[in-house]
Amino acid sequence: MFSVAFVMLADAENAEVQQQEKNMQRIERRRLRDAINPLELPQSLFEKYYRVNKPAFKYLLGVLTSNIQPKRKSFAVSPVVKLSAALRFFAEGGYQTGIGKDCDVSVAQCSLSKVLTEVINIFEKHLCPKWIRFCRTEEEKRKIALALYIKHGIPSVIGCVDGTHVRIIAPSANKHLYYNRKGYYSLNVMLVCDHELRIQYVDASHPGACHDSFIWNTSELRAHLEEVYRTGGSKYWLLGDAGYSLEPWLLTPHRCPQDESVEIKFNEIHSKCRNVVERTNGVLKNRWRCILGARELHYSPEKAAKITNVCCALHNICIHFKCNTDVNDVEHVDSISIQYSDSDVVSLATQQYLSVAQNIRNNIGHNL
Repeated sequence: MFSVAFVMLADAENAEVQQQEKNMQRIERRRLRDAINPLELPQSLFEKYYRVNKPAFKYLLGVLTSNIQPKRKSFAVSPVVKLSAALRFFAEGGYQTGIGKDCDVSVAQCSLSKVLTEVINIFEKHLCPKWIRFCRTEEEKRKIALALYIKHGIPSVIGCVDGTHVRIIAPSANKHLYYNRKGYYSLNVMLVCDHELRIQYVDASHPGACHDSFIWNTSELRAHLEEVYRTGGSKYWLLGDAGYSLEPWLLTPHRCPQDESVEIKFNEIHSKCRNVVERTNGVLKNRWRCILGARELHYSPEKAAKITNVCCALHNICIHFKCNTDVNDVEHVDSISIQYSDSDVVSLATQQYLSVAQNIRNNIGHNL
């Protein structure tokens, strides 16, 4: 009896000691959060940690502060700490526990999880519609088309489209839909960018097993471009690889061209011009490494899609604020070459559309 009582007393004492240690940790985290101001860091170190410069950080802080829920407790996590934690997660792609232990974050894992969810939802709602926008005005289209024509010689190109995979853990439901042909679970994300590496359109809603052409065919962007073409306003087009079908608003390379032919020359210039979207993908993933192929998002597909959308908006914000982060744009860990056969590509184009697109492509080739 005495031994049982002694054990119970010892357990109670241990629990009390553990609770005191947890309380001390909370106090220390709050002390660190209150003592450190990330904006006091030198500019070079600041951009290394957060991947944005201070003007961009202040802009993001303003967006977050104006849309965040008011504090309910005096010791609640401040907006600047929430933003610091979220940017550190986007930049490094590490585990929440490790990020929470950073001296400039100092947030427990459970709190960091809530912070990330809050910041991601706010940024997706308020940043993505503003900063990810396909060119609509004639002036915007002319500017992009002129820049790409001067550099590559293909006229009337207003963007390039490609798919990229964002690795995720195996989802709990329908995991076979997310297992891609490269051998891992992912989202197949469609990107459209301009000559300055700005992302004009992103669709991160499709599982990794989906084909690029299927994502394109079901996208709002394709429907918009087709409607513009039908109303007689189509004089611009995108460039895509052989994974897409040839359409009057989307030019793809020739299949099986003969050596030293016009088709070969067109394909070479087409490839050089379309390289801009591969560079965009490389810069995006190397700046925001949470979506890099070497990492893996440990979240549901829905949340992983939100993270991807937010990273694309942050990518454009970095370009706008001229962030000088040293980002390598040639690391494509997910760019395994895949050869598409004609049977792989799903086309919605009618024979009339196909004939028009072939004439456009041939005319461009003969004038190169």
